[in-house]
Amino acid sequence: MAEKPQAQDFEEVRKDIVKLLHQPEYDDGSAGPVLVRLAWHSSGTYDEETDTGGSNGAGMRYEAEGGDPANAGLQHARVFLEPVKSKHPWITYADLWTLAGIVAIKEMGGPEIEWKGGRTDYVDDSKLPPRGRLPDGAQGSDHLRHVFGRMGFSDQEIVALSGAHNLGRCHSDRSGFHGAWVHNPTRFTNQYYRLLSSLNWEKVKKENGIEQFEYYDEDLEAGLMMLPTDIALRDDPHFSPWVKKYADDKDAFFKDFAAVFAKLVELGIQRDDQGRITNADNEKGGYHAAPKKKREPGAPGKTNDDKVDVDEAGPLAKENGKFRARL
Repeated sequence: MAEKPQAQDFEEVRKDIVKLLHQPEYDDGSAGPVLVRLAWHSSGTYDEETDTGGSNGAGMRYEAEGGDPANAGLQHARVFLEPVKSKHPWITYADLWTLAGIVAIKEMGGPEIEWKGGRTDYVDDSKLPPRGRLPDGAQGSDHLRHVFGRMGFSDQEIVALSGAHNLGRCHSDRSGFHGAWVHNPTRFTNQYYRLLSSLNWEKVKKENGIEQFEYYDEDLEAGLMMLPTDIALRDDPHFSPWVKKYADDKDAFFKDFAAVFAKLVELGIQRDDQGRITNADNEKGGYHAAPKKKREPGAPGKTNDDKVDVDEAGPLAKENGKFRARL
């Protein structure tokens, strides 16, 4: 598609994203939570002071960003979306990844979130942000304010965005943490805040040395977990009022989450009065969609730049073989 895509083009992509969300063999039967994490991590590298990072460019296609330990496990989300990219090769990865997160939230019961297309894909890895910009779940309040403040978020927005922990679970082979935050991690609600503020969370040191907070529900015979950063939200005097507010008022949480997630995926994006992106890469290169990843595994040890013969297919071929495309 040489011309700028229209709203109806994106609507067709939305429909196909919905079709692939049901993945019975994956975490809790859904690809939704990992797609939300992909949208968040592809956007959360933004630095307001230097105006670098963010969702424009789809930098996670390259090893320098995609191989960041903070992004461990997101290769699954990217592979889930490859059938959509194959069917709609005109769409940029930058638009596809952010749109997938927006669609997944809505389909899992969350709010409608404003989304605009037009992001481009970088042609090389020269503009990738440095590693270390994403939050570390083992830290506390100061760390959260440093990481999210760099992106321009307030205390209220930090707590609202943390509501994404209503979805998904942690894996010991990725982040080192293990478990789900809520009882139904594929349904978007305000349960995260209610459990965080009402249960007695016990600090536990795992075999890998990682410390997390856990609660075992004897009635359900199931355990839940919280990260140290979650507990920091509960205990910090400026964060905690927002935790309580969102625990008590689901509508307020949905409204604020929709606003802050829309802000997240637009970080670093500059638009004119007609909504057209005016970032230099977009102005010079137009709507540049990187080609779909090759199906064949590439040479080991090279970057996963789209312009060289290497991709994520090899390492994931066996592991993702059981996940069926649903288009």
